[in-house]
Amino acid sequence: MGFIKGLFNDKEENQVGNSNEYYDLKAEDALTEEGGAKMILLEPRAYSEAQQIADHLKKRNTVVVNLKRVTSDQAKRIMDFLSGTIYAIKGNIQKIGSGIFLCTPNNINVQGKITDDNDKEKETDEDNINLEW
Repeated sequence: MGFIKGLFNDKEENQVGNSNEYYDLKAEDALTEEGGAKMILLEPRAYSEAQQIADHLKKRNTVVVNLKRVTSDQAKRIMDFLSGTIYAIKGNIQKIGSGIFLCTPNNINVQGKITDDNDKEKETDEDNINLEW
């Protein structure tokens, strides 16, 4: 009975205690020759390239994705796939331009935010409404 209990306890500890289970922990893949993490710039041309982007994130590399070379349907599918990847690795995704996204693993902290021209117009409209009241 103790043998069976030991099997289950080991599995539970490994599942709960391992925060790196979704990352590829090969040091040579995640680091440049100088010892720092890489930033990868990609312009996918098809949905099938989404897995390549996810693989870079799993290696703890930052990825800038430009979706201007794919159709809007493919861009949506790619972003859905990357959103799931980002969630699984506890990373972050941020829009930095029209169709351009910054995807970071959890070992990278991003400070600041880039606003879109449309966001500025919305803020101005909201400010005007609040001032009239």
